[in-house]
Amino acid sequence: MMRKSELSEVIAYQREQLILQKSYPRKMLSDIKMLPDFALVISGIRRSGKSTLLTQLIERKANNEFLFLNFDTPQLFNFEFDDFALLDELISERPEVKTLYFDEIQVVKGWEVYVRGILDRGFQVVVTGSNASLLSRELGTKLTGRHISKELFPFSFAEFCNFLNKEKNVSSLKEYLQQGGFPQYIQLGEDEILNTLLNDLLYRDIVVRYGIRDERALKRLLLFLVANIGNLVSANKLKQSIELKSTATVLEYLSHLEQAYIVHLLPKFSYSYKNQLVNPRKIYFIDNGLQRIITPSFTQDLGRKLENAVFWELRRAYKELYYYNENNKECDFIVCKNHEPLKVIQVCWQLNSENIRREQDGLLDAMNYFKLNQGYIITLDQSDKIRVDGKTIEVLPFWEVFGYGGN
Repeated sequence: MMRKSELSEVIAYQREQLILQKSYPRKMLSDIKMLPDFALVISGIRRSGKSTLLTQLIERKANNEFLFLNFDTPQLFNFEFDDFALLDELISERPEVKTLYFDEIQVVKGWEVYVRGILDRGFQVVVTGSNASLLSRELGTKLTGRHISKELFPFSFAEFCNFLNKEKNVSSLKEYLQQGGFPQYIQLGEDEILNTLLNDLLYRDIVVRYGIRDERALKRLLLFLVANIGNLVSANKLKQSIELKSTATVLEYLSHLEQAYIVHLLPKFSYSYKNQLVNPRKIYFIDNGLQRIITPSFTQDLGRKLENAVFWELRRAYKELYYYNENNKECDFIVCKNHEPLKVIQVCWQLNSENIRREQDGLLDAMNYFKLNQGYIITLDQSDKIRVDGKTIEVLPFWEVFGYGGN
């Protein structure tokens, strides 16, 4: 429980800090529309820039008709649902306030009930959170049809280059593959920032939130996943590798890691959802810079770092992504919309005489399977075109394909 005076002081202090904050504008900013009667919900991993994006939304409105409150601060650790009544009193004392911005609001149990109530009172509401599961579950029960959801990720390659005023070329791409895209780390370059972030992700977002008792097993799982980026994994295989007795526990830990945006489990394409569930999934990790902190030896595995970067560039633009594996042929990414395949993409650090047949055959098999006449191989820095049986394969450099736009 809190006192009204304490809450008022926090609001005043956070508003002052908001005014002082200057930041790089995210591309997502231009895509966001705030609609009456709808809550805008922005989710994403910690330190990806959600608070900064809120600041930019406030600046875009260019008026004082708002109230901002970041719940993820020690001063509000004792904030409970009943304290929303105090917040209501403070809002009523500010009749000019029309829009409410709530950062990391999911730390308050029952927050969605309050948000629904203030929407009904005519306020515009923007909320952020760092856990996809909590947000989706609570929004689904209390705010069905009353919210618009957006996801924010660390800097894309284009944003990385724009932020550092770098040319979009192979040299800047190699830097991006090592440093990753967390804004604060890119700005200051201190590895301790990533170490602190990793601890927060594991302990605050998973261990504490879900009451995990076997922290060491969770760490072993994370280390295994980071060392196997782009590889297929299953719960049974993971159970053996990290020495856990229960497959259910492995699945639980995987779910927590995925919902905190730390990893993504890419399913195999199948027109049967049941088949998607029973087949192994490919692992991708949120950020190459954070990978380097966890397993420095991974630094030299440039092919997988490139594949990981391609996945997250695609994930920013598409929700429906799969891998292909049929006829003993593999293709890295199948991009779909409404479950209809749009693009088939292979990733290769450098095409050469030893690997071109394998990469080409996997891509062509996927193209034939989906009846597509064009496919893509994304490389570090190669450009080419291949024609086979009336089908076209475009070989394109990563920095050229993803050097536009941003998050």
